[in-house]
Amino acid sequence: MSDAEVTAEVPPTPDPSDVLALNALLSADERALQQRIRDFTDQRIKPNIARWYDDAVFPLELAPELGELGVLGMHLEGYGCPGRSAVEYGLAAMELEAGDSGIRTFVSVQGSLAMTAIHKWGSEDQKQEWLPRMAAGEVIGCFALTEPTAGSDPSSMTTFARRDGSGDSAGWVLDGAKRWIGLASVAGVMVVWAKTDDGVRGFLVPAGTPGVTATPIAQKLSMRASIQCDVVFDGVRLGPEAMLPAALGLRGPFTCLNEARYGIVWGAMGAARDSYEAALAYSQDRLQFAKPLAGYQLTQEKLVNMLLEIQKGTMLAFYLGRLKDERKLRPEQISLGKLNNVREAIKIAREARSILGGNGITLDYSPLRHAANLESVRTYEGTDEVHMLVLGQHITGLGAFR
Repeated sequence: MSDAEVTAEVPPTPDPSDVLALNALLSADERALQQRIRDFTDQRIKPNIARWYDDAVFPLELAPELGELGVLGMHLEGYGCPGRSAVEYGLAAMELEAGDSGIRTFVSVQGSLAMTAIHKWGSEDQKQEWLPRMAAGEVIGCFALTEPTAGSDPSSMTTFARRDGSGDSAGWVLDGAKRWIGLASVAGVMVVWAKTDDGVRGFLVPAGTPGVTATPIAQKLSMRASIQCDVVFDGVRLGPEAMLPAALGLRGPFTCLNEARYGIVWGAMGAARDSYEAALAYSQDRLQFAKPLAGYQLTQEKLVNMLLEIQKGTMLAFYLGRLKDERKLRPEQISLGKLNNVREAIKIAREARSILGGNGITLDYSPLRHAANLESVRTYEGTDEVHMLVLGQHITGLGAFR
């Protein structure tokens, strides 16, 4: 049998973004959910994202729509939360970030950070009060951990909550400052992490609480269709019910951060895939020297190298998702996924822009917008350096953070 005959027996993969047919690893329900989120992204995000990004606005009207879509706190059980699997949440993150990192970031801040903190560490009253409305997108939450001088090292935070009174009725007075807090200026409730005499604790601060000032950070070059804020707490008085009772120490916020990092492993591949698909489509239509760009060897090399990393990164995300659903996923594995997939996604977005030539610097095409956004994704929830140190400590047994 000739090579040509053998090749002819193998049907071609219909999806040029999935040569390995990784979708075959998904159940019918998982594929249906992925398609539903992809349709939402195609219909509500992609037609509008250039305007939102150019105007530097986050579309607040999407919050209840995303709640109805079932992606807010979608991995959480009860209290109006969808209770979907880790793989399903990952697929949603990937499809939303194919639209824009800022939209996926909202879903992450809302569900993986703020809602997870309340769900895991909150009292029953706190869960009943906040989670159903947050799952519906009626209330937006934020997660205030990072400070102007405490990013990668949250143990050095200076925000402090001191006891106000004595006994069971004692409240708290909160003072300090936070920076790069997503959605803080529009949040109905803030999850704020502060030092106390007993260690780091979490507090719920409702919107309108006196002494809280949230100021959006302007003139950003990245994540422009999103909101990040400076937040100041000046003598903020809170009742005893404000504290998350089960959270003590940095384990509280770190548990939430790992949920967000897991979503990024998937989301980054969405941005990478969309960049690749934009470059592929352009190269097939754009003529140079009377021939499509896609017909040149250099272009095909770029496209193939992009596809290789997208397929490998997506396989990695699938594997980590299955581990998470089996409750076997470890923090160093999340670090490996976040470090690899975001780093490769940035390279892919930049390479895709090169195929677009001068047209690639306009918002008519997505790759450079994705590349700019991914610079933020690369920084938040742990920089490359932090995840390298996590992995370095795991493989050597020696901590090198200090």
